[in-house]
Amino acid sequence: MSTLFTHHPHPYIEERKAVTPTKVADQLPQGSPATRFNSWLAIKITGAVGTMWCAYAFALLALISLPDAIRIGRPAIISWIAQTFLQLVLLSIIIVGQNILSAAADQRSEATYKDADAVLHEAIQIQKHLEAQDQAIEKILATLAAPGSTPPPAA
Repeated sequence: MSTLFTHHPHPYIEERKAVTPTKVADQLPQGSPATRFNSWLAIKITGAVGTMWCAYAFALLALISLPDAIRIGRPAIISWIAQTFLQLVLLSIIIVGQNILSAAADQRSEATYKDADAVLHEAIQIQKHLEAQDQAIEKILATLAAPGSTPPPAA
């Protein structure tokens, strides 16, 4: 162990070894059975509604009322587009997009975690390398400080 430098590792380094990157699924409640059931049900409904097949089904459902809106006139058509078609169909499409974005965020999180882990291990290797150099320097200094030693020739 070097006497030139004392390494004090950050306490988070040991804690971090037991932790993995946070994923969306990790955010689910772990509380009461009612909370867990509500979360499970919400995820199931979101999973079902958040598909393009559901968006197609909603579009067909919205088209059922289109003939009535056309018969009534322009205000009803505008209302049908805004209140029926867009809300029903875009709901599913937005959920699909959010699911895709969430998966991409999880992948970025995992990559960032691996990058940080690699940097940490490289830093530990650098620390060991510096410690070995400190020991070599101390050995050279001890040799030079010993009685009867001759100084090295000037470069």
